[in-house]
Amino acid sequence: MTNKKAIQATNLTKYYDDFLAVDNISFTVEKGKCIGLLGPNGAGKSTTMRMIIGTSEKSDGNLSIFNTPVNELTIEQKTKIGLVPQDDNLDPDLNIIQNLEIYAKYFALPNNIIKKRVPELLKFMHLEEKSHSQVGELSGGMKRRLIIARSLIADPDLVILDEPTTGLDPQARVMIWQQLLKLKKQGKTLLLTTHYMDEAERLCDSIIIIDGGKVLDEGTPAELIKRHTKPQVFEVTKPLPKKLDNYSGVSEDIGTSVLFYVDNPTDFQKNLDTKTIYQHRLATLEDVFLNLTGRSLRV
Repeated sequence: MTNKKAIQATNLTKYYDDFLAVDNISFTVEKGKCIGLLGPNGAGKSTTMRMIIGTSEKSDGNLSIFNTPVNELTIEQKTKIGLVPQDDNLDPDLNIIQNLEIYAKYFALPNNIIKKRVPELLKFMHLEEKSHSQVGELSGGMKRRLIIARSLIADPDLVILDEPTTGLDPQARVMIWQQLLKLKKQGKTLLLTTHYMDEAERLCDSIIIIDGGKVLDEGTPAELIKRHTKPQVFEVTKPLPKKLDNYSGVSEDIGTSVLFYVDNPTDFQKNLDTKTIYQHRLATLEDVFLNLTGRSLRV
């Protein structure tokens, strides 16, 4: 039977001197799936990603990619891993085509493959019309699309995306989402970090939430929502109506308003009056994330 694991971490641990950054975490990324690795700043996401791509050595535990320990991956296996870094590291002295062609040389791709693949990737990321533009002439969204195209130059089986749409406008984000879903349909495995909960909910088959270097929970977005919150949310602006003074259900004071998590919206609405200002929505992955990791700002 073919092994279905693209990434397997078991009791993975990382120390920086006396600081425990990743604390004995275990998780599996199945081939052909999109997995979200979510957590607040300082949660251990970046450290975990660095261990996966081999730029930081683990302190303890086991970590394998394609059923091979990370430190034993062959050059051929490493070419099957594509990386979309959070920061823009394109070469500003080169145009779009040159950025892709020179990057392809690092993988020792033959010229005939490069000449075929570069235009295919430019078309895939909707960059054909800008193919001869300098990097400095591109918008933020175009640069992110070029970085994604570059990560695919060697036709990887596993693509690691570190906050691929940070700072982009809604149109650019949706376009990138569409292309990432196409990659998944092609059978590629995606490992994604993001601070956009709607992005994770839209793209990911499964979510791993970490904080303080530990895995807090994992599951599909729907499973996590079902486990950690009620299905309906009312945000009621203060002052609250009198009927809510002694409310015994699940609620959270967030300053100028209170969140009420409920099973039956019709029953809850009986507590509201005509002067009540409120918003009603379905529970989301963001509710789960804040429930598990808290609302305190992280530096």
